Amino acid sequence: MLSLSEKQTKPTSSSAAAATTRPLRILMVTPTSFFADYGGHVRILEETLALQRLGHTVTIVTYYKGNDVPGLDIRRTAPLPYRTEYEVGSSRHKIAFDLYLFFKAWRVAWQIRPDIIHGHMHEGALIGGLLARALRVPLVFDFQGSLSAEMVDHNFLKPGGLPYRFVHRLEKFICRLPQATLTSSLRSSRLLAEQFTVPPEHIHPLPDCVDITRFDPARFTPTDKESLRYHLGIPPDQPIVAYLGLLADYQGTPHLIEAAAYLQQSGRQCHFLIMGFPHVERYRTLAQAYNVADTVTLTGKVPYETAPLFLSLGDIAVSAKMSKTEGSGKLLNYMAMAQPIVAYDTPVHREYLEDLGAYAPEGDVPALAEAIWRLVQDPAHRTLLGQQLRQRAAAHYSWHTASEQIVALYRRLTP
Repeated sequence: MLSLSEKQTKPTSSSAAAATTRPLRILMVTPTSFFADYGGHVRILEETLALQRLGHTVTIVTYYKGNDVPGLDIRRTAPLPYRTEYEVGSSRHKIAFDLYLFFKAWRVAWQIRPDIIHGHMHEGALIGGLLARALRVPLVFDFQGSLSAEMVDHNFLKPGGLPYRFVHRLEKFICRLPQATLTSSLRSSRLLAEQFTVPPEHIHPLPDCVDITRFDPARFTPTDKESLRYHLGIPPDQPIVAYLGLLADYQGTPHLIEAAAYLQQSGRQCHFLIMGFPHVERYRTLAQAYNVADTVTLTGKVPYETAPLFLSLGDIAVSAKMSKTEGSGKLLNYMAMAQPIVAYDTPVHREYLEDLGAYAPEGDVPALAEAIWRLVQDPAHRTLLGQQLRQRAAAHYSWHTASEQIVALYRRLTP
C-alpha cells in the first residue's frame, strides 16, 4: 500500500492543471447524530473544516439529532415518528434511521450534484455506494473499524453465530463498494486486505489527526486550571489521571475505576478524572461500589470546544480501550496536550505512541495501575514523555497535511 503522496501524479497540461485547482463538491454521508463530542464525530468535523480551508464545499447528511456547528452545511433527516431518542452504538432502530438517511441523502445528492461521495462508517459507505452508482461519481469510504467486530464489542452479536456470519458477509460486500478506502490505522488497512479481500491499491491509511493549535497546553494559565480544579472538587495536592472519550465497557471504563480502587487499597493516592458519556450514572454507581467515589470524578459530557481546558488538568492521560480494530483518536488529543500516556499494549496504541507510551498488558488492571503509579512518582520523566509526544503529534498527525492527502485522492478519482 503506497501513501497518497506516492500515488499522486502531476498535471501534464493547462486543462489538467485547471482540473486540479477546481473546488470540489463533496457529499459526506454520516450515519450518526453529528455533531457529538467524541470519537468518529471529531474526525468528521476536523476533516470537513480542513477541506473547507482548502476551498472545497462539503455537505454533511446526518440523523436529525446532533449539535449544529457554525460554518458547516449540515442536512438532517426527519425524526422517526415512533422514536425520538438515539442509542450510542449498535441498535436495531438504526435500520429505520438509515432508511431515512438514504432518502435524505438521495434528495440532497440530486440537488447539489457532488463530484465525490464520502461515506463514513459502513452504513455511510453502503448508502453512498448506491448514490455514487446512480450519479456516476466516485465513492470514498472512511473506515473507522470493523462493523462485525464493533457489534461484538457492544455485545450486540456473538462471534461465530448465524447473525454474526451474515453481518460479516454484508461487511465484506460493503468494503468492496468504494473506489478508495481511508483507514484510521495501519492495522485496519491489513484487516481490509486480509479479512475482507479489498484490493491493496484501494486502501489508503490516513490516521486520525489533531488540531495542534486547539489542543495546546500553553493556552491555559495556572489560574485557569486551578479554577476548574476547584469547580470539579478535586483536591489540590493529588496528581490527576485524565481520560476523555466515550464511556463504555469496551473502552475500558470499568478498568479505570478498578485501577483507582487498586491504588487506593495500597495507600497510593491519585485522582481519576473520567470525562465523557453515556452511562455516567452507571459508572458513578460502580465507583461507589469500589469505594472510590471520592477519588474518581465523572464529569459527563465535555463539549469539544472546552475539551483542551479539561484535559490540561491531567498529569497523566490513560486509555484502557481494548478494541482490536477501531482507531483511538483520543490519544492524539493527549499527545498534543503534552501528556504522558498509559495505555493497554494494543497494535493501535503502539501505532500512535510507538515507544513513547507506558504500556500494560491488555486487560491487566493491576499492571495498568502500576504503570500509572510509576509515572506519578517520576515527574521529570512525565514531562519529557509529554514533550516528545507533542512533538510527535505535530510532526505526524496534522489535519492540514491529511486534508491535502484526501484532496489528492479525490483528484485521482474524479475526471
